[in-house]
Amino acid sequence: MLKPSAGPSGVAPPEEHGPARPWQAADLLRRYQAVRACTDELTAPLAPEDCVIQSMPDASPTRWHMAHVTWFFEALVLVEHAPRYRRLNEQFNYLFNSYYNSIGQQFPRADRGLLSRPTVAEVRAYRAHVDEHMAGLLEGADEATLARVGPLIEIGLNHEQQHQELLLTDIKHLFSCNPLYPVYHERQLDGAGEAPRQRWASYAEGLRWIGYDGAGFCYDNERPRRRVFVEAFELACRLVTNTEYQAFIADGGYRRPELWLSDGWAAAQARGWQAPLYWQQRDGAWWSFTLSGLRPVQGAEPVCHVSHYEADAFARWSGARLPTEAEWEHAAAEVETAGAFVEDQVFHPRVLQRPLDNATPAQMFGDVWEWTASPYVGYPGYKPLPGALGEYNGKFMSGQMTLRGGSCATSRTHIRPTYRNFFPPDARWQFSGIRLAK
Repeated sequence: MLKPSAGPSGVAPPEEHGPARPWQAADLLRRYQAVRACTDELTAPLAPEDCVIQSMPDASPTRWHMAHVTWFFEALVLVEHAPRYRRLNEQFNYLFNSYYNSIGQQFPRADRGLLSRPTVAEVRAYRAHVDEHMAGLLEGADEATLARVGPLIEIGLNHEQQHQELLLTDIKHLFSCNPLYPVYHERQLDGAGEAPRQRWASYAEGLRWIGYDGAGFCYDNERPRRRVFVEAFELACRLVTNTEYQAFIADGGYRRPELWLSDGWAAAQARGWQAPLYWQQRDGAWWSFTLSGLRPVQGAEPVCHVSHYEADAFARWSGARLPTEAEWEHAAAEVETAGAFVEDQVFHPRVLQRPLDNATPAQMFGDVWEWTASPYVGYPGYKPLPGALGEYNGKFMSGQMTLRGGSCATSRTHIRPTYRNFFPPDARWQFSGIRLAK
């Protein structure tokens, strides 16, 4: 693989991200068009009015997501590697840059919902403009060009899949603020049945390998692969259900400070937490807002939209704890990647329908992200990618907790056992749930 110097914005292909491999223009273009089409499909049910509102500082308007993922390809691929490319609008580099300081200044994140322009139609035109030039770049690319842009495009595709998930979680939060409880996706959610009795898989102590070692794509925070000593532990074979979490609520879980971390107790008191996000009581029964509208809480479904603080408090109440990253990854290494993903278009965690044994955990992937007990930090020897891409993961390694496994808003093609998601411990608007360990 060629190793060019960084361009004006400090962007260079991530050669140290993984082993060099041949890049095929037709394959890259096919994958590019498929991921971009998925974003268009996810935004299709929305009216323009839905796409411009920002419901809280941590969320972004749908229109901004649509534009930002387009800006990523423009700024990191076309501007650097397509000499004849001209931006559709120079101001977009300011409006749709998220946090890449080495590329330029950014419009304040908390104010994204104040922008009425560009319109949704203009953002779609921006997407079409960049798509046209990306196709032109790839269709005429020689081997040297593909070696430069291939790794960047692959990161861009995975980046867009991350924003597809954020788009869904952000629109859910937005719709939940509306007393009309709008329906994003009309679908009958089948939450009937009972969850199988909880079982525990046992793992012996020993040295374990953690981190990505394949030849395909991974993020820089999944490397380098390392050995860790893991004490003997047990892992719950299924996720915590709504019924189990309701028992925690009924037993005063939100009124007992001895169950909570200090910061978690302060957050719960200050914000009036009494149940997972989107839960409300009506005539003595719990209801929950979903992307298919408001519906009664289904007891057998995995509990969802809880913070790390709530997950940790529930684990203490249960006489258990949350798993570490190393424990989770060791257990997930040989487990089938099966569960509810975005491709299923359910957009909600599903009831586990099969019985459990005490050897193999279920629901490790999809449905809900699983909080771990591990802070989000770099592995020993971690080295960020060169240039602007070094800002993608590394600079967030402070004050965040790690989640694993993906959710019903994650793509099947985007998740793997070594994937590390991260959010602040008080975050609740993501599809986040609980798996116990002891």
